[in-house]
Amino acid sequence: MKKKQKRSLYYVLAAVLIALAGYQGYQKNGFYKSAYNDELPTEQSQQDTPEGKEYKSTGDLSLLDVKLPDRLENQTVHYKSIVVYFNKNYRVPNCVAYELTNTMTSMADSRDAENRADYKFERDHNVKGCPDWWDYKDSGYTRGHMAPAMDMRWDKTAMEQCFLMTNICPQLDEMNDGEWRHVEEAVHRWSRTAKRLIVLTGPIFSNDMEFIGKHNDIAVPKSFFKVVYAPELNRAIAFVMENKKMPNSWTNYATTIDKVEALTGYDFLTSLEDNVENVTESKQNIKDWPAYYPRR
Repeated sequence: MKKKQKRSLYYVLAAVLIALAGYQGYQKNGFYKSAYNDELPTEQSQQDTPEGKEYKSTGDLSLLDVKLPDRLENQTVHYKSIVVYFNKNYRVPNCVAYELTNTMTSMADSRDAENRADYKFERDHNVKGCPDWWDYKDSGYTRGHMAPAMDMRWDKTAMEQCFLMTNICPQLDEMNDGEWRHVEEAVHRWSRTAKRLIVLTGPIFSNDMEFIGKHNDIAVPKSFFKVVYAPELNRAIAFVMENKKMPNSWTNYATTIDKVEALTGYDFLTSLEDNVENVTESKQNIKDWPAYYPRR
């Protein structure tokens, strides 16, 4: 073989090897790689996320820890700005937890915030049981975000990860875009004046759930909860809504954290002192919340 031919062949092989290395690097460092590691505390796993705006918590992130009953299958996944407790048997999250500060909300509401239309639902291949976006197709249910996109628009990586199917549950459109959305909007507003919120959201499982998907293995919860805690105010509130068109204003579905814990078997805010936790979780008065706007 002539020297010129050998040199050309060498360049071709080198280009192929470089391309393969780049692809493997993307697979390793791309957002599809879950930050899952049960041995790492939440604070450390948050720091491991590359790209995007710098994320610094303003307080104790152990408030995002949720104690689940032993009967539930669970894989805890630490993304940049949300913690997902994923159930591979039901193929939906048990719970999704995140911190929402007034700084994040201001950035999310700014003109240069991320545009939801630029993002698509994707599967997290590193989480067992995570469905794909097309598993919901023609099911009659929408892909309902547990951590809503409106709270994640402050950062590209946060938006990408909130569109992973680990953060999604089947919700009827009448519920998802109805009173449930009004609760999400209220939480978004509250964070502006409360400075910092801890938000925990998820389905309430039951023995008579419907299942959807190609293999009929994605659970359709009959109801959902949202728990909101303002550490600086030491004030909490919760909501429970059925997975259907709700007939009344969202404010009518306010309840206590104690009620949600009784319905789910979960234990929230476990890092609080017992006497503080007991008092906080037993109270709810929506009129005590800042930026309270009744819709009806």
